[in-house]
Amino acid sequence: MPKGYWLATYKKIENKDNLGNYAAKATKVIKNFGGNPLVRGGKYKCFEGNDFPRTVIWEFPSYDSAEKCYNSKEYREAWALAKSSTERNLQVVEGV
Repeated sequence: MPKGYWLATYKKIENKDNLGNYAAKATKVIKNFGGNPLVRGGKYKCFEGNDFPRTVIWEFPSYDSAEKCYNSKEYREAWALAKSSTERNLQVVEGV
């Protein structure tokens, strides 16, 4: 069964405290769904396309578990801590 991935590119972060509170709560939820962080910010350089100040990639055991995590009540509560001050793209993608 192919793994599932969350690919998040952050366009704007207006409040780092809100994002930090979200990250602390969301990390616990995501790990409960089998999520493993592959990329969480860090050094980067944009060679083509749009520049995003933060990129996050989580690997899940399956596409289904990645989607269930995103739609879970616990994750939605975590995201509510940052969504008013953060703009991002987040995709769930099936691996090969």
